[in-house]
Amino acid sequence: MAGDSAAPDEWSVGKLDLDAYLDRIGYGGAAGPAGPAGPSAPSQATLAALHRAHLAAIPFENLNLMLGRGISVDLESIQAKLVDAKRGGYCYEHGQLFGAALERLGFQVDRLLARVGPDGEPVRPRTHLTLRVRADGGTWLADVGFGSSPPGPLPLRGLTSGGPQDLGGWIYEIVPDETDGAAKLREFQAGEWVTLYRYEDQPVYPADVVMSNHYTATYPESWFTWQPIVARRYPDAIHALVGRVYTITSAGHVKTRRTLSDAEFAAALSEVFGMTFTDDELAALVAAPAGPS
Repeated sequence: MAGDSAAPDEWSVGKLDLDAYLDRIGYGGAAGPAGPAGPSAPSQATLAALHRAHLAAIPFENLNLMLGRGISVDLESIQAKLVDAKRGGYCYEHGQLFGAALERLGFQVDRLLARVGPDGEPVRPRTHLTLRVRADGGTWLADVGFGSSPPGPLPLRGLTSGGPQDLGGWIYEIVPDETDGAAKLREFQAGEWVTLYRYEDQPVYPADVVMSNHYTATYPESWFTWQPIVARRYPDAIHALVGRVYTITSAGHVKTRRTLSDAEFAAALSEVFGMTFTDDELAALVAAPAGPS
């Protein structure tokens, strides 16, 4: 069974400024005079509320790679970027930040690495970080770092979710992978089931995340290295940029899509995705490749 017990605080959970994180996601400080804005006991209700708040506040993005900077996946660097600088990040950043906050609130958290991609394709490396969360007598898959993450945690019953789960019109299920015994997360998209990723019940350590992040951020065939990728889940739709292509996806995978001009791209980073950049950074992002070279 996956777990995080190899060393005391190996995920640096104690370094998280929990109040600052809760303020960042609009949830209120844990120790402030008014208390948090939502439930704080380690329960299903708290997990669902935090999941929604995190997705709404912190975008998914790879823009440091477009700026010629690396992506650091230690918790202090993640907090400085996603919380203090009000930026976004990708799965290794979101997953560790959310996992640390949950553990500070009393949840039990397993970090799991997953292989992204649909059925019928060659096996890919483990390049996605997701979370399995235990509390309140139940277990859930909680993923705030997939870009098109489910809008809420999904209940787990062994390797399954116990059948399709409808989260406000977004339909998911977790089923065993018939080939290797892993579990796979599937989404019902436009009338058919599509596998988003497969996760394995193996221990994951910080060094594994460092290795996976190195691959994702530097391997020439990693699609994160050659185009801007930004996404944010609003209550009614997922807004996403891949290169200059701006897509809005509603429940049922109803999509609208158009290509943005440079000016529209720059405006969307702040107006749609809620991030602020210096003039030099914005110029560099506009000049970055919008697709494979």
